[in-house]
Amino acid sequence: MGNLVLKAENVSKYYRLGVIGSGSLKEDIQNLWTGTFSPKHKKVRLPTDKANANELWALKDINFEIMQGDVVGFVGKNGAGKSTLLKVLSRITLPTIGSIKGKGRIASLLEVGTGFHAELTGRENIFLNGQILGMNKKEIVSKFDEIVDFSGIEQFLDTPVKRYSSGMYVRLAFAIAAHIDPDILIVDEVLAVGDAEFQKKCLGKMKQVSTEEGKTVLFVSHNAQALKNLCTKAIYLEKGSMIDIGRPNDVIANYLKREQTFYLSKIFADPDAAPGNENIRIKRVEMLPQYLDTSNIIDIRTPLIIEFEFWYSPTEEMHLGVNILLNTVMGECIFDVASLAGQYTKGLIKGKCTIPGDFLNNGSYSIDLLFVKNTSSSLFDFEECLSFDVEDFRENTAWYGEWVGAVRPKFKVQLQQDGF
Repeated sequence: MGNLVLKAENVSKYYRLGVIGSGSLKEDIQNLWTGTFSPKHKKVRLPTDKANANELWALKDINFEIMQGDVVGFVGKNGAGKSTLLKVLSRITLPTIGSIKGKGRIASLLEVGTGFHAELTGRENIFLNGQILGMNKKEIVSKFDEIVDFSGIEQFLDTPVKRYSSGMYVRLAFAIAAHIDPDILIVDEVLAVGDAEFQKKCLGKMKQVSTEEGKTVLFVSHNAQALKNLCTKAIYLEKGSMIDIGRPNDVIANYLKREQTFYLSKIFADPDAAPGNENIRIKRVEMLPQYLDTSNIIDIRTPLIIEFEFWYSPTEEMHLGVNILLNTVMGECIFDVASLAGQYTKGLIKGKCTIPGDFLNNGSYSIDLLFVKNTSSSLFDFEECLSFDVEDFRENTAWYGEWVGAVRPKFKVQLQQDGF
């Protein structure tokens, strides 16, 4: 940590849809060699003030510094510019304006099968792709067994990769990229193609190369928990612009909060159009905060009453129970509380639950209502039916750091010292 390995200065990427390059192969090659584009290049035509559907800024004024050993996660919706930025950082494409300055060997895994020849076997592609990524034959031979073992495809090593599944492609491609001893490893969302076991293995490898080997990792994923656990820094992109940069917990929470619409109530007057099925139809679900003052802001001290009503038309005899699940904005379940299961006749049923004040930490949360049949099977799941934000407006608190965790109960902790 501490050494600057990558710096983006005023990076912007402009596309005229349907047009490739600057219009001059010679100029594109010159720009590739220098590693920068500038609007002074006479072939580059920037957008006019008049709106044009064929003109697009995929990136706009991106600035950041990445240090050796950083694990940087990029978050944002599809189309936010994450993949374009990684391609610019990998020098696969070049910025229209601005520059990327960096040092060291870069290994990129951006698209399934990039750098592979479909007619060659897995064994042959290890040598081909390894050389494309900058390894010499001696290095590849010394790492060959590690690459094969990590990929887990030894059985298919002498099979042409055109017969591989997308998951097998990713296994082999990541194994090669992670073992070429890169200074910077860049990984896009391709890991989502692999199975859960291999994803976990890859995340472990990325953590290893950063913490134990001091390598830098740039990582795009829609898995908020993986980003939170792996990254030391996060960057949030939206419509090509950098919205936030900083600690992963803060940046990811900011991203998810901006993307989330908060609902304190949902009411359905028509049973036929209400969420549910032949057994359950939701009439109403509401969060009733017991506000501490007239500000109408949910504070960590605010008691929260959850009320719900539903039309019940059992298609068979059963015992019915209702579970209330509280989840963080990252999808972690904080609690799952349930009513007693009972037999109910057709009609309107009401329910209520109270979350006491001084229980939740500040942050964003959602509520699920789960209707359970005979305590063993789901009858209907009304996911994220409510969502809300909790603030902390206390003054003169005794703690000056960051409260961690999703709950923050007001328990007493007593200290005692004897022996003086």
